[in-house]
Amino acid sequence: MAQKPSEQAWASGERLTAKVQPRQIPAIDKWLAERDKGFVPVTPLKASTVMLVRPADPDNPAPFRARTAVEDRVAPPNGIELFMIRRQKSMSFAPDAVVFPGGRVDPKDSDPALPWAGPTPAQWAEKLHQTEDDARRIIVAAVREVFEECGVLLAGPDANTVVDDVCTPEWAQERERLEAHEQSLAEVLIRHNLYIRTDLLAYCSNWVTPEFSPKRFDTFFFAALCPDGQEPDDRSSENSIADWVEPQWAFDLGDAGEIILLPPTIYNLNFVYRAKSLDDLLYTDRPHIQFMEEGAIDENGDHVVTGILP
Repeated sequence: MAQKPSEQAWASGERLTAKVQPRQIPAIDKWLAERDKGFVPVTPLKASTVMLVRPADPDNPAPFRARTAVEDRVAPPNGIELFMIRRQKSMSFAPDAVVFPGGRVDPKDSDPALPWAGPTPAQWAEKLHQTEDDARRIIVAAVREVFEECGVLLAGPDANTVVDDVCTPEWAQERERLEAHEQSLAEVLIRHNLYIRTDLLAYCSNWVTPEFSPKRFDTFFFAALCPDGQEPDDRSSENSIADWVEPQWAFDLGDAGEIILLPPTIYNLNFVYRAKSLDDLLYTDRPHIQFMEEGAIDENGDHVVTGILP
């Protein structure tokens, strides 16, 4: 039986069983019918997603608040809020889903001229079990996508500081040109004498879109603390809603069927939800894992995705 988002255990060895969207049913049926007869899945594209977080501020609380009473929650409040976006209904992948900022890597993300501070591409390659070039593109895509989608730039003038003002008209133009693929992140940072701060990214997990999907991604999930002086926004054309939320809010509305939460979103949301503190979330060294769900039909005849969590 399909589990509600709050019921999907995040622990290794637990089985995930989640509902699918009606538009996915024909693809699952096709995959089930053809998987033993030479079905060839689409090759997944590399992608990066970032869970942008901040400490809760009583004087400036997240606009989207939890409904569930503290005593009835799976995990106690930990003082962490995160930035989530609702994708436009017109998007070809995960339309109308509530997700984190992210997207696929771009060929320009491999530019070796990019000023770099923090773990090197070689160190990330070892961490992510990727080639050095792919690791470089994955990390650069993570930083670029957060800037494109919500205007937060994980970069600074040196290895110990972060730029604190990227809301000027000049930076808005840089962001627009990045979104339009008219320039690379390397070109932007070089022009502003900034370094990418790869130490601000905390690896969480690696999810691959199921084989039945006509559009697939090999996505690396990270967490990052929103830099002081920067505030994410909702200006990206890909998003219909974008704002700070309590993690419990997402589970409350996901359970009620009021928002779409995809299994990778639920799984990675749990890193934020169950963290003991911001330090626990951002400085825990997690081993590389990769997970891909499979399509199935459960005992009730409902289409689901399922799999044993690594």
